[in-house]
Amino acid sequence: METTTASGPLHQTGPWDAAVDKLLEWDPSWTRACVRMTTDPWAREVLPRKLIELVGVALNAACTNLNPEGTRRHIRAALEAGATRDEILTVFKMASVMSIHSCSLGAPILLEEAKAAGVNPPKKQATATPACDKMKKVGQWNAAWDPFCELDPIWTDEFMATGAGIYGGGVFSPKEIELLSIAFDASYTHMYAPGTRRHIKGALKAGATVEEIMEVLKLCVVQGVQACNLGVPLLAEELERLSDCRGNDRVGVR
Repeated sequence: METTTASGPLHQTGPWDAAVDKLLEWDPSWTRACVRMTTDPWAREVLPRKLIELVGVALNAACTNLNPEGTRRHIRAALEAGATRDEILTVFKMASVMSIHSCSLGAPILLEEAKAAGVNPPKKQATATPACDKMKKVGQWNAAWDPFCELDPIWTDEFMATGAGIYGGGVFSPKEIELLSIAFDASYTHMYAPGTRRHIKGALKAGATVEEIMEVLKLCVVQGVQACNLGVPLLAEELERLSDCRGNDRVGVR
């Protein structure tokens, strides 16, 4: 969407929805400042437009967010920027399996508290874990997964078989995978510090620049404007309803 002012277009792209027009009417100074900040990653072009939009898809579709309007907006923009169905589908898969952090967080605590309470976890019989073994062999195993693998090796192997195909499918380059993973972990609805550090380290190793990683972090911050995308239209509707009820044109508006 493009919003036009007396001096020309206010913005060409970015995370904004219809809320920006109403905000421009209510508070033009703050709106212009916010639009400059939120559209900066698009204007700077440090990251390719397609990757910016895929990060937008990731942030909105993440299992910690699930924003339907934002997801659709960035899917459309990603397709227009040249993204393929498989690329967007891979982002959805990544957005799904990030839920493993529930076990990364909880399983070590479970083991610690069970030990403190004098409760021994049931001993697991030796079982084949081909997906886990493969990941360990190629150096993709994360030590943070050891606690829940100890507690339930069969389920852990099932999960790793689900996740391994996503990251080894060749749809994205290693650098792109790491940048998208940073977005998932650093997003304000998740803020998973161990994963953020791990994937920043991986991104640098894969050839990402400090500037590119910073752009991903900026996109995570830009996502905060969804509060206005959600709230401003609702406020406008409620002010209109109140105005109609009281018979006044500008109730509650200063």
